[in-house]
Formats: sequence, C-alpha cells, structure tokens
Amino acid sequence: MVLSAPIETTAPLLWGKDDWCQSHFRAMGTGCQIIFRASSRKQGAAFRDAAVGWVAEFERKYSRYREDSMISAINRAAGDGWVWADAELESIFSLCDHYHWSTGGVFDPTALPLQRLWDYKAERPVIPSDKAIEAALSLVGWNQVEREPGRVRLPAPGMAVDLGGIGKEYAVDRVIEQSRPFGIIDIMVDFGRDVRASGVAPDGGPWRVGLEHPLDPGTCWGGVRASNRAVTTSGDYLRGFEIEGRRYSHIIDPRTGRPIDNGCCSASVIAPTCTEAGALSTAALILGAEQGLRLIERSGLAQGCVWQGGARHESHRLAACLL
Repeated sequence: MVLSAPIETTAPLLWGKDDWCQSHFRAMGTGCQIIFRASSRKQGAAFRDAAVGWVAEFERKYSRYREDSMISAINRAAGDGWVWADAELESIFSLCDHYHWSTGGVFDPTALPLQRLWDYKAERPVIPSDKAIEAALSLVGWNQVEREPGRVRLPAPGMAVDLGGIGKEYAVDRVIEQSRPFGIIDIMVDFGRDVRASGVAPDGGPWRVGLEHPLDPGTCWGGVRASNRAVTTSGDYLRGFEIEGRRYSHIIDPRTGRPIDNGCCSASVIAPTCTEAGALSTAALILGAEQGLRLIERSGLAQGCVWQGGARHESHRLAACLL
C-alpha cells in the first residue's frame, strides 16, 4: 500500500431502472472504483459511505507509509520490544503464513529491506554490492517474525514488514464481504486493477475483465468472465530501471535478493478471492512459467497465465474462463 491523498469520492451515479451505483475514489496510492446495484438511493449511499470509510481506516492502520500506522510502529520497534496488533492484522498475518508456506517462501512480507536497496524510484538508481545484498537478505524471512496473541515483534534491527503484496487485494475482498449485510449481490470492486466481482453486470450478463498485453501496454490480449471470481495481474514491464543498457525489474526475488531475470514480464490469475489471486500472480512471476503454473494449478480453484520469453503460457483450465 502507498500513502495517498485524503480519500475523495463522488456521489453515486445512478442510471437505468435498477439503481446501479458507481463510486470513484483514491486510496492506497491508486484509483479505486465500486460498481453495484442497490435497491434504493438510500441503500446505495449507505453502502458507499461504509465501504469508503472502511478503506480509509484500513489504510490508516496498515500502510507503512503512514507514521501513525500499526505497521510503522512494528517496523520502528524492530530489534526492540513487542508491538500491539489488532484482530484484523492478526488475520492478515495468518494469510501471510499460508501464502508464505504455499509459495515456498516466494511470497514474503518482510522483503522490504531488499526493496529499499533496489530503489527503482530513486533519482539515480544504483546496483547494490553483493555485501549489501547479503546484509539485506539476513533481515528477510517471514518465519523470523515473532507473534503472540495481540502482539508482534521483529527480532532484528532493520527488519520491516510491508503489506504491499497483500493489503490492497485483502481490502477488495473485505469490501465484497461488507456488501452482503446491505443486501447487495451484484457488485464489482476494482482497486488499482485488482478486481473481484459477484452477481451480474449492469448489462445483465457476467462481469468481464480485460487482460492487458504486456508487450503492448494499453491494449488487451483477451478478457475473462469475472462473475464470482477475482482477477489480478502482476507485471514488471512498466516499472524498473536501466543501467548501462541492462534493465532491472522492480520485482525482487526474496530468495536471491535480486530483481527477477527469468524472461517473465506478466502473470495473471483468476481465483475465488483477490487475496489468493494477488499472492499467486506475484509468486508465479518470480517463479517463471513452468513452476508458476504448477503453483497456480496446485491451488485447486485458480487459473492463470504467465508471459515469458514473449509468449503466453496458460494453465490447463484457463480457457474455460476466457471470453
């Protein structure tokens, strides 16, 4: 997650006979939109305000870019004492446990020291020394994080946690869950192109999500039926830096401490939840097409594809989701 300007939202835009509502706002450093069908304007406004308010509070509590967040407090105390963690953060950390285990350590929320070392946003990015990489690697490892009910501790100075690989996707899932008590069934949540939908789209058919072509950004190579599914894409074709003719990805492999260099530029995953799709798409990009697709298929209900070497490699069941 990225610190953003205060959340701004529009009033619901209602069209047609079925009270479809659309709300746009900025949060977690990206553009967000929620499209849903409400039984009345009052119901639509109530859900919109609840959803936008929850996202604002979620970002306040768990963004590492906010000094007053729980994550920042945990990171500041690295190598020192325990820090309080609320029930929701404990739930997120439990998800981190699962995806760290299921990806063989490729998903690792403690990789922030490496990301800081390979700072692609710097005015003049530099290639760190082997010694610096080894030092940063010693601070990485989700299994090092100490946890007890209601509190957490990072044992070594310099360790840091970042929920950037799971936070936005988790927020998408929670907003979908929060729509149910309002009686909302037909809904699509899109936070920075991390998407989950349920029910039907405004035209009465399934929700449809385009998949961007990594070799021709701005165009789609295809699309998927997204009703009752989540869709995420991880890619390195838009961010990174170049030194002496060599490009360095912004995606860091936490096992090696270095940017990925496996010929992969994009991975898309369709899964029951956005949290699962996001964790799998990033892991598949790091692992490469062969291992990445095996990981996706082992998950049971997920499908996906990985672009590697200029070609698209698909899981066995992806075709059933494509438009």
